[in-house]
Amino acid sequence: MRVVSLVPSLTEAIAVSLPGVLVGATDWCSHPADLDVTRVGGTKNPKLDPILALAPDLVVANEEENREPDLTALREAGVEVLVTEVRDVPQAFRELDRVLRACGAPARPRWLAGAERAWDELPSPEARSTAVVPVWRRPWMVLGRDTFAGDVLSRLGVDHAYATHTERYPRAPIAELRSRARDLVVLPDEPYRFTADDGPEAFPGLPCALVSGRHLTWYGPSLAQAPRVLGEALRAARR
Repeated sequence: MRVVSLVPSLTEAIAVSLPGVLVGATDWCSHPADLDVTRVGGTKNPKLDPILALAPDLVVANEEENREPDLTALREAGVEVLVTEVRDVPQAFRELDRVLRACGAPARPRWLAGAERAWDELPSPEARSTAVVPVWRRPWMVLGRDTFAGDVLSRLGVDHAYATHTERYPRAPIAELRSRARDLVVLPDEPYRFTADDGPEAFPGLPCALVSGRHLTWYGPSLAQAPRVLGEALRAARR
């Protein structure tokens, strides 16, 4: 089996579960740290000729991270493409099962069972907070409706202020964001790399949680540690 992954979180899941199966991945696929495969461009601009030169049996993609014209071009070239959709935590586990089976996994990997157990056993939050969750600045963009990251935060006791917005990643002026961040601002380090010196200064007087974007937005082996890692960051900001 020869697989090319166009999704960083799926790249990690496949590489950890099925060593040797993955032959190509995007430039943004940073995990595992020792990943040694052919790089085929970005998630939004994959290089089709290098992908085809790898003669993959399967290309795995995601409806949000990858563009339909690129996936259509691969299909027209005779490549099988599996497209995932992940809008909440339970769906992430179902799609990971589907991807790994399609890649030839003979059984469910231990990390996946452990990650699902970590979320199933997560206690109900003692209190809830309302937060704004920027994912970009210049212009400011935030989590909106129907997102995986939004569901992750909700399970940890954080309701984001734009959860019912008509758009999944709406733009909003900073003054509006400040007014709607009632309790907290959550600043991940991807896709925009918010840091202690880049982000919190835009929200004076508001507690800001700097969180791992990989644990907030990736659906793969990082799901096993996400409740603990994110929970610690959120608790630290609330103190």
